[in-house]
Amino acid sequence: MSGLQVTPDEPTIRDVAKQAGVSIATVSRALKNQPGLTEETRQQVLEAAAMLGYDLTKLRPVKARRIGFFLHRQHYAVTSNPFYFPVLHGVEEACRREGVALSYCSVSTEDNISDIIRIQEVDAIICAGYFDADMLTAFKRSGKQLILVDNNQPGFLSVNTDNVTGAYQATQHLIAMGRRRIAFISGPNHFSIQQRQQGYMQALTDAGREIDPALMVQRYPIDEQAGAYPAMQQLLALKEPPDAVFAYNDETAIVAIQACLDSGLSVPEDIAIVGYDDIPNAAHGNPSLTTVHVDKEVLGREAVKLILHPKRKEDSVLVPVRLIIRQSTKSKLNRRR
Repeated sequence: MSGLQVTPDEPTIRDVAKQAGVSIATVSRALKNQPGLTEETRQQVLEAAAMLGYDLTKLRPVKARRIGFFLHRQHYAVTSNPFYFPVLHGVEEACRREGVALSYCSVSTEDNISDIIRIQEVDAIICAGYFDADMLTAFKRSGKQLILVDNNQPGFLSVNTDNVTGAYQATQHLIAMGRRRIAFISGPNHFSIQQRQQGYMQALTDAGREIDPALMVQRYPIDEQAGAYPAMQQLLALKEPPDAVFAYNDETAIVAIQACLDSGLSVPEDIAIVGYDDIPNAAHGNPSLTTVHVDKEVLGREAVKLILHPKRKEDSVLVPVRLIIRQSTKSKLNRRR
């Protein structure tokens, strides 16, 4: 007898149906995230499958018909967010090309994630940006295919910018300019920001520089753009202030430039500043901002691709970045010593 044989110890869909006390058709719909079931029944089937160790790769994948794009409410309205709005645009563009419907929803820790997913009637979920562990657990409990964008957690597929390389290039650029005291302004405790700090520290280490904790500060208030102003003032008040700053994002860098100008310093002659993300305002300031370009729409398109054309379960996507040099580091004068 030819073909794949199922061993007696390997659970079948019939075993899952028996364990859950439902029909085989119900099990199939639940495991494929198809509509027509209550969330309670779906969870009952998923728990039975997990208990038996049923191999979900046996199921023939069903193309998602509606994708839900979720953003944490702390990121404010998506239309005013210079990073996540282009990501959403990339998702929208890919969904339109693939003939898939798209819905958008902002959520917070107070919301009932399960109810929202049920109302949205989505087949797959894209979570962009920061979500705490409890919220991610609630999303995962839905049984829907789930992709993280600008985030990374064990057990989740994700799409990210190459944060470490981008931060390394930004810091290396400042080192190559001859800057000696390079500071880093950080923000909320989020995966991408941790990666950027790692790249900054690695570049200093590789250049034989000591890492000075006094040159590593955090925005305060952490979640507010304006928090970069007192952070920059803290750096300027040091006995040996920095002659360069790498800020974890462009909004922080732009505020830091203003703090320097208000203190009578010239950018970049007295202090060079680099940001990250390449938001529209980065190119139009005075001075314009040297930054690390992130193709944010590609992040969105790659997330949709992972949903509709999945690779191996452990696969994630890393989107390359590039350094854009503008006026905030282009000095024709001798730097301050």
